[in-house]
Amino acid sequence: MIKKNYLGFVIILIAFILDRVSKILIINHSNTFGKLDMSLNPFLNLNLIWNEGIAFGLFSFDEKNYYNLLTFLIIGIILVLLWLMFRSSGLEKLGFASVIGGSLGNVTDRIFYSSVPDFIDLNYNGFHWFVFNVADIFITLGVMILIFCEFKKKEK
Repeated sequence: MIKKNYLGFVIILIAFILDRVSKILIINHSNTFGKLDMSLNPFLNLNLIWNEGIAFGLFSFDEKNYYNLLTFLIIGIILVLLWLMFRSSGLEKLGFASVIGGSLGNVTDRIFYSSVPDFIDLNYNGFHWFVFNVADIFITLGVMILIFCEFKKKEK
């Protein structure tokens, strides 16, 4: 089983490590200098915000019971995705692995910080996209791969 899923586990590990390292660097910078508000170029800023919801701040709850329930639901979904990764092959396996790696990074933050640090702020002409993190990049890429795989299946 490990040999068959080796590349999937490598993708999960890479996504998780890149996410953790980036968040630790950003949080440490913010703790050292008080706030993170850095413009890297006209389109990219680093601004640390703490997201207590899920994607794009949706489902933010003040009630801890709802927050904990949502966290357990996310862990359950990760387990289902892991099972699907074991049953898949090729590009689809990599898509699942990418989503799992990013999700593990974000759920780790939910457990240890009770929120997820987001810090990548893309903007153009005053329009700012939702602030996100490295884990979100892996989740989005993984979902895009899975959608592509579904379209390829439909063609056959």
